[in-house]
Amino acid sequence: MQQRQLGPRTVSAIGLGGMPMSIEGRPDEAQSIATIHAALEAGVTLIDTADAYHLLVDEVGHNERLIAKALREYGAGAADVLVATKGGHLRPGDGTWTQDGTPAHLLEAAHASAERLGGPIGLYYYHRPDPAVPYADSIGALAKLLDEGTILLAGVSNASVEQIDIARDILGDTLVAVQNQFSPSYLSTLIEMEHCAELDIAFLPWSPLGGIRGAGALGGRHTAFQEVADAHGVSPQQVALAWELALSPIVIPIPGASRPESIIDSAKAADLVLTADELAKLSA
Repeated sequence: MQQRQLGPRTVSAIGLGGMPMSIEGRPDEAQSIATIHAALEAGVTLIDTADAYHLLVDEVGHNERLIAKALREYGAGAADVLVATKGGHLRPGDGTWTQDGTPAHLLEAAHASAERLGGPIGLYYYHRPDPAVPYADSIGALAKLLDEGTILLAGVSNASVEQIDIARDILGDTLVAVQNQFSPSYLSTLIEMEHCAELDIAFLPWSPLGGIRGAGALGGRHTAFQEVADAHGVSPQQVALAWELALSPIVIPIPGASRPESIIDSAKAADLVLTADELAKLSA
């Protein structure tokens, strides 16, 4: 599989988003572990999670524990996998989402995530800005986590250009990734992608296929992707990921999956070559 740089780490050009394996409609544990193992067999070396990827109020960290278990069961072949997790976004258990960007919470959350994952966190994101907390204060907590060795690399998620610059000023080269929503249906974060390219920071689109509800309808909503897919004999989802990869060498999509078949198909996008004409058609 094609590789990309994420700070000092070389990872697969396509990552695995673990969220669908832990929220509403999630599969049983056996299927989830089979999905993670299928990703590894396909060459995926980046898995994305968060402490807030859970369903019930008393199961914070469900997805982190699931991923840790799957990697242990896979054995030595999982040694090169970079697990990225996030803190600062919470699910109280009633279907809503809230934020807590206080340094105290981020420190506590990261320590808990590290314990669930079984060691220092390879990449840790500030999940979503908390309007009640100065952004620099929240990023300062990531700097402390880096200093103490709880996390090895830092990132920010759902961040504006201004917030990326604040994080960069505080974290320097240890800020290696920005994770924002981006897909054929959601293009407004192209400005952040371009800013990351200028700074040589990896940009990881979340919901790169349009989200859990939108991924299956991608070809119907965006007919150009279906037409290119038909020409190559592949899925429109695969074409969408290949198009995103072609936008910039700093892009690393992280499609979510809850079935082995889904991540196997997505992983093939890393090696799908689209022509200049096809890329222009998709971008139009």
